[in-house]
Amino acid sequence: MVDLHDIHELTALEQGDLVRRGEVSSLELTEHYLDRVARLDDVGAFVTVTAERALERAASLGRCAPGGTGPSGSVSRLWGVPTAIKDLNLTAGVPTTFGSAAFDDFVPEVSDAVALAVDDGGLVSLGKTSTPEFGSPCYTEPEGRPAAVTPWDRTRMAGGSSGGAGAAVAAGLVPVAQGSDGGGSIRIPASCCGLVGLKPSRGRVSGFPMYGDPVGLAVAGPLARTVRDAAALLDVLEGHRVGDPFWAAPPQTTFLEACDRQPGRLRIARFVAPVIADVPVDASSVSAWEDASRLLESLGHDVVDVPVPLPPEAVPVFETCWAVLTALSAAPAGREALLRPLTRWLTERGHAVSGPQLGLAIGAMRRHAANALAALAPYDAVLTPTLATPPLPVGAIRDDADPAADFAAQKAFTPWTSAWNVTGMPAVSLPLHWTAEGLPVGVMLAGRPAEDELLLSLAAQVEAAAPWHHRRPPGW
Repeated sequence: MVDLHDIHELTALEQGDLVRRGEVSSLELTEHYLDRVARLDDVGAFVTVTAERALERAASLGRCAPGGTGPSGSVSRLWGVPTAIKDLNLTAGVPTTFGSAAFDDFVPEVSDAVALAVDDGGLVSLGKTSTPEFGSPCYTEPEGRPAAVTPWDRTRMAGGSSGGAGAAVAAGLVPVAQGSDGGGSIRIPASCCGLVGLKPSRGRVSGFPMYGDPVGLAVAGPLARTVRDAAALLDVLEGHRVGDPFWAAPPQTTFLEACDRQPGRLRIARFVAPVIADVPVDASSVSAWEDASRLLESLGHDVVDVPVPLPPEAVPVFETCWAVLTALSAAPAGREALLRPLTRWLTERGHAVSGPQLGLAIGAMRRHAANALAALAPYDAVLTPTLATPPLPVGAIRDDADPAADFAAQKAFTPWTSAWNVTGMPAVSLPLHWTAEGLPVGVMLAGRPAEDELLLSLAAQVEAAAPWHHRRPPGW
């Protein structure tokens, strides 16, 4: 008999297996997690809890899973498992605010590809997870709402922009959750919250129907406590739709199956110098990177030091594109004053860019990406730290009085993550290191474009050699 009281101790895949065998129902799982959300969400994870909708959905799934399928056609191993959807993703009939007071009354009539895939895969969404305004900052402190914090120290940030999703998974409020990543927004919360955070290859997950990122920086992906759970959620989310501007080659097998294959002996490049800001790197981040290098060598891989593959000239190009993308997230007419100072500052920068200037910036960014990809082509993976420091105190970066200083502080905190959004490479943050104070410190591995399977195989090998799933934060 399954002990429902402790079922959150199991991985998402283990919970899905119980549902498939009929040993627990999706409704029982959903009730368990809704109770935890009601009692334990002191981490700012959820902005909207859709309890009634979730219970109706779980009850409709029945007791035994018939085998739901995702867009790729693969059988979902997470059928009946609770999850949550980021507040940036359209979900029909559910308030979706994009983290902004300007959209506090918006309820979409359609769902996007992520929400549809979650439904098609047989998962049960408990609601919408917190995000900063339009998903732009690397911290999650939405106006008028509690900050998303890491459960390892509730005075410190969960990161952003998928901070609510990271806090929810790390606190055991859902076993797995979706995030999105345009400059590090999955991997930053993963590092802050002690999780696996995977940014898939460009085009791996459809941006239907909004296609709001014409530059190609952003993609949805999983946050989970294990590599295999992350791979299983990616199996649900992946797939392109007719009309998508980018798409990655379909996997040869499921991503979960890739985790059960040995990666072979790989050549792994590494560098520790920051990419987008000339800033000092905390000793804990360097130690995590060095320890990961030694671990990879002990697993038989060749680890090689390489120069930073993107030049300083790429930074203003990225900033131009980022400002324009922020400007595209326009507030409804008459509600512009509700936007945060950082958003208004970036929007003004974006509106100052002419059409030809944006075209030149996109072209320059793609040339920088091509040069970086050529430089890294001899290597199967690339190792860097995820963040320059452990999770910072809430409010340490946000500066409403000086948005330019806010933006500079964000770059100093995240000097590596956006590089792989520029190149379109898949990248994963792994919770391999912990400070003496008990704070998680992630390390990041990136792979060649569309080689998500190999990256997951390597990540699973690393996890098997240095497991972290036994760790639990305070209040678990």
